[in-house]
Amino acid sequence: MTTDQAGDCPVAMDVRPLSARCAELVEQAEHACFGISPFNSYFSTTRIRELAAWGRRNFGRVDFFVPDAPSAHTLEALGHAPEKAVWKARRQGQYTRNKVVSALESLGVADAERHVLGWAELEHNPAFARLHTSGLQRYSEDGPFRAACQEATGWVLAGKLPSGQVPAEEQVERAVRYFLAELPLFMDTPSIVGATGSVFCYHQPPDVLRRLYGGGLSLRPAAGQGFAVVTPAAPPPVSPAPASVQD
Repeated sequence: MTTDQAGDCPVAMDVRPLSARCAELVEQAEHACFGISPFNSYFSTTRIRELAAWGRRNFGRVDFFVPDAPSAHTLEALGHAPEKAVWKARRQGQYTRNKVVSALESLGVADAERHVLGWAELEHNPAFARLHTSGLQRYSEDGPFRAACQEATGWVLAGKLPSGQVPAEEQVERAVRYFLAELPLFMDTPSIVGATGSVFCYHQPPDVLRRLYGGGLSLRPAAGQGFAVVTPAAPPPVSPAPASVQD
């Protein structure tokens, strides 16, 4: 556990690296990339500010990945018409970007916009484009990898469907494009942002990422790529006051 007392926003975080190499990269603390999901209520303005404050204190550089445009793939899988899905993804993505920028500005960060990695920033990034293309090719050619991606996508979709409903194959195939758009940041963020090492931080990774960083898949993250589960630490238990002693 690490503790941050930056500004007026004291934060304590539990940090659980997914592998020994990930732990080394957390210790090196060069760069952190926080995943901020546009349609996840977990990422309130307060929570984003807590993560930003903790990240700025504990890492040399901090960026925030907002998968705005790719969210349309999930919305389509849930039944939205393509044009409506794109519109909703754009609107929610902008709202999420604004929350990140506001959090950073409240902490005194200049040029806060440049710390947000959305589709507009990534689609023209040569390293991201290379990694994205590679992931799409791997998905089409590697059966076990494809199954792992589909399993992760099915898990995400199941959480957005009515209780007990299982996503159909077609839904998973549409929504998996969201995961494949995120994959470059799990594989080699350093090449994307120009760092030697980077730790991707998120609060609830799917099993496929544990397998990825544990060496259980056919592809491997770059040597400088780490992943840590980062969540607010539970407050310490309050000890009961000692009973008074009366003579």
